[in-house]
Amino acid sequence: MSQVKAIIGLANPGAEYEATRHNAGAWLLEALLRRAGGELRAEKKFLGRYARIHLDGQELHLLEPTTFMNRSGGAVAAMAKFFKLAPDELLVAHDELDLDPGTARYKTGGGHGGHNGLRDIIQALGNDKGFHRLRIGIGHPGDARQVTNYVLGRPGKAERGAIDAAIDECLATLPQAVSGDWTKAMQRLHSFKP
Repeated sequence: MSQVKAIIGLANPGAEYEATRHNAGAWLLEALLRRAGGELRAEKKFLGRYARIHLDGQELHLLEPTTFMNRSGGAVAAMAKFFKLAPDELLVAHDELDLDPGTARYKTGGGHGGHNGLRDIIQALGNDKGFHRLRIGIGHPGDARQVTNYVLGRPGKAERGAIDAAIDECLATLPQAVSGDWTKAMQRLHSFKP
């Protein structure tokens, strides 16, 4: 398995979206930067906020697109092209309706599952679905018609606590994932119970 060279945290831009469920991918980047040191800075050529860190001695590019979620692909493709990164060297962290809060899963490849950020990234990478995903559970409102308001809503205190606990566990498994030891990373993360 290839090594991960970039982690992209999906989000909607602007203060009004910062604390919403759809920004769970950005929450992961923020938590990683708190541990590793570093700060996201505006980078026009990547249509987002960018940082470079070291995790267990490996250099990592971090990107939070500042386009809206359904336009995330342009930012990801711009960074991948600039650093000559293949899709399988990318890890995209995003909110996942099909997982409960407090749960997170790694996945490689596959479709977009209705997630507009993933859909746009797949198109921008030339329909290459081979990038890695870090699916951060936010739960489902129970009715498809409520999904938009739900993902753009703020989680309650207990729910946010569960999501943050899962993000902490993601950070504990990132060194294995980044080095390409997906089996070890998945075994630990997928058995985590908040």
